[in-house]
Amino acid sequence: MRWLLIPLLVLSSAAWGADQGIPAVTVVSGEDGTTNYSVTIQILALMTLLTFLPAVLMMMTSFTRIIIVLSILRQALGLQQTPSSQVLLGLALFLTLFIMTPVLDRVNEQAIQPYLNEELGTLDAVKAASRPFHQFMIGNTRESDLDLFMRISQTPAVASPDEIPLRVLVPAFVTSELKTAFQIGFMLFIPFLVIDLVVASVLMAMGMMMLSPVIISLPFKIMLFVLVDGWAMVMGTLAASFGV
Repeated sequence: MRWLLIPLLVLSSAAWGADQGIPAVTVVSGEDGTTNYSVTIQILALMTLLTFLPAVLMMMTSFTRIIIVLSILRQALGLQQTPSSQVLLGLALFLTLFIMTPVLDRVNEQAIQPYLNEELGTLDAVKAASRPFHQFMIGNTRESDLDLFMRISQTPAVASPDEIPLRVLVPAFVTSELKTAFQIGFMLFIPFLVIDLVVASVLMAMGMMMLSPVIISLPFKIMLFVLVDGWAMVMGTLAASFGV
């Protein structure tokens, strides 16, 4: 039944388009030399770009650092399935939205609203929307990583950081995020590793060789994490580690 509905929908949409006279492609040249496309083509391009949305979310926002730190934290606690991956992803998404709110507000103010008010063309709106993300990534990227990818891509030296192209900035930003995430994860891992060592030493001293130290240390790690209000500390540290 589902396969029968697809041709019917295609035929009905084609008939509706013929009756309404929707143009397939309309190119309008502005007085200043800019080119604008019809709404139909813009919607088609938007639907195509939506396939890149997960990559943009992971590579150009704070999502990468957050999800890696949360995954390392779960591993350090010794909990394989708690919190579940779905919970960690949801937490990372909403924390990313919280951190990126100032950037998204600037995108709305500088690009979306002028575009909706027909003050900017399509390409100009895209360039305006990329500037806040460019500034965010510049503020959270190490200079050594930028120099590395500038040298690899043989990009000429720029006068200011705002002139660094996105093709160089994005991989440098991701590399820097990976380094920072593993540094934070290392600091989170140390206290729980100490608890594991202490418990293992005590069990060995008592001659309890057959008892797994993980079973004994897990309640102590959970109790320590709860007593120090660990979730609030981790979330606060992650939010404060970004310069927006």
